[in-house]
Amino acid sequence: MKLPEAEYLVLVTLSRLGSPASIDTVVSQSGLDQSKVMAAAVSLAEHGSVSIKETAGTVVTLSERGRAYALDLFPERRALETLEKAGGRVRISALEHLLTIPDTDTRRIIKWLTQKSWCKKEDDNLVMTAAGKKASTEKGQDEVMVDQLLKRGSADTETLSRDGVDTDAALKLLKGRPGIVKVKSKTFRSLELTKKGAAQISEGIEPLQEVSILTYEMLATGKWREVRFKTYEVDLPTATVYPGKNHPLRRIIDEARLAFLTMGFTEINSPHVEMSFWVFDALYQPQDHPAREMQDTFYMSAPRESQLPRKEFVDAVRATHQDGGNTGSTGWRYNWDTGLTRRNVLRTHTTATTIRYLAAHPRPPAKVFNIGRVFRREKTTYKHLIEFYQVDGIVIDEKASLSTLLGSLTQFYGKMGFPRVSFRPSFFPYTEPSVEAYGWLESKKAWIELGGAGIFRAEVTKPFGCNVPVLAWGLSIERVAMMRFGLSDIRKLYWSDLDWLREAELCR
Repeated sequence: MKLPEAEYLVLVTLSRLGSPASIDTVVSQSGLDQSKVMAAAVSLAEHGSVSIKETAGTVVTLSERGRAYALDLFPERRALETLEKAGGRVRISALEHLLTIPDTDTRRIIKWLTQKSWCKKEDDNLVMTAAGKKASTEKGQDEVMVDQLLKRGSADTETLSRDGVDTDAALKLLKGRPGIVKVKSKTFRSLELTKKGAAQISEGIEPLQEVSILTYEMLATGKWREVRFKTYEVDLPTATVYPGKNHPLRRIIDEARLAFLTMGFTEINSPHVEMSFWVFDALYQPQDHPAREMQDTFYMSAPRESQLPRKEFVDAVRATHQDGGNTGSTGWRYNWDTGLTRRNVLRTHTTATTIRYLAAHPRPPAKVFNIGRVFRREKTTYKHLIEFYQVDGIVIDEKASLSTLLGSLTQFYGKMGFPRVSFRPSFFPYTEPSVEAYGWLESKKAWIELGGAGIFRAEVTKPFGCNVPVLAWGLSIERVAMMRFGLSDIRKLYWSDLDWLREAELCR
């Protein structure tokens, strides 16, 4: 019996290996590439000679940080050794001086030590536990997995389990520690000879040469009538091709911009470095407010100060802060300092952009928005960044109302993929009434906070000659991106994770 060469090689290889055998094994043993093996397997399966089995699995890949841990030691392992040398008890305040682990936060090490039950806290001391003493002589499953991956680079969980790794325990320990391993779901395919295939081999099979290209010579000589042409299966699994595309966060920013433009808004901009007058004072934020402290805001050393805007603006804002001015308010009742308001900062919100516009264009009607970077002196975590994008906007209109605001935001979020939006009363220093917007996330069956909004207080608008309602909002772009792409860590939007960047869906 004659078979096409690729089918012949697949059957012979399966017979030699003893089926079932994985596609990767057949590829390495037959000398064929994966696409040819899959094409032959599908054809053989259609004729009943082989069966194709698919199983869902997980592949774990070692990252550069994981490789460093495997070559050296996990930070908590090195800390445990230090603790053991110190007699099993160390003052927490002295631990940082005892450890010589670069680029690692001591608080994180303590967190990992306590999570693994290797240590416990007793007042200001870190004390080694019985589990820690046991761990000092044997590695944890996360360490065992990393050691195995160092030899292989990547492996599926089934293979790792055969090598003695408790993969469930290892992945549980590594969860929440990004940058050590990458975990991906994968479909594994294997081939198995059927009774018909085994019978064909026992009866004897021979390879049949096939032609894949029709040449000029074949047409001229008529030889094309004597050869067998190879068929093409256009629906066979092949290597994934990742097209060039914009970064996921950039796509969300572009969508937000388009949404407001189609709603009739005009885009505006302002500098990243702003004077405190526009970031704080113009928004009626008192000069002793905690947000204005250096631990919360990035102040510029050069240029340290900027020139104040028009005198009538400065005088009106000063009066509003001190006694309410002409706003009908009592003000904050303190002596306003022009030295503080001249200080330059990295803007903490893009509302500085919209208040600049309001001051220059106080008369209605107007609908403007701004998308830009803002900077806050916060600890970087899975849900906080020191630098992120915000979309701000205002509507200046005599007939504007809270219902107008809620309707506008509902329409915007509908365009951003959130058909269900709800609002809850809230408090913000420069709006009254104020609300928080929440979007329904179907995948988590939960309402997720999206941003804040409200109507500017008279103390914000009247100093600049605006005497009509002004609707305002400040919304997080990264929060929308996280939910749209199913992320649990906001930092992933900025990591150079090529696998995720390639696989992030264009339409989500």
